[in-house]
Amino acid sequence: MDDKTAEILRNGSIRIEVKRSGMLQKMLFTVKRIKIGEHEFVELYLPRHLELNELQRVADETGLPVEAESTRAFPKGKGAVDFMEL
Repeated sequence: MDDKTAEILRNGSIRIEVKRSGMLQKMLFTVKRIKIGEHEFVELYLPRHLELNELQRVADETGLPVEAESTRAFPKGKGAVDFMEL
């Protein structure tokens, strides 16, 4: 885990500029813990719709999975197992 990812987890949220509805907007993503059986993994959560390509960009930039309105994106080459118990 790099320093940027550790800082996001420590703060519990991050404000990121994303393209939404054709406009650049700063949106607040919060850290959310998702339970899978006995384990849990962390992700950034946005309670609004965001296009998949923007979700993927945010996931790659932050190094964390991102979810917005039931759509989830993981950083390239990673899955939920990589984020268990962070």
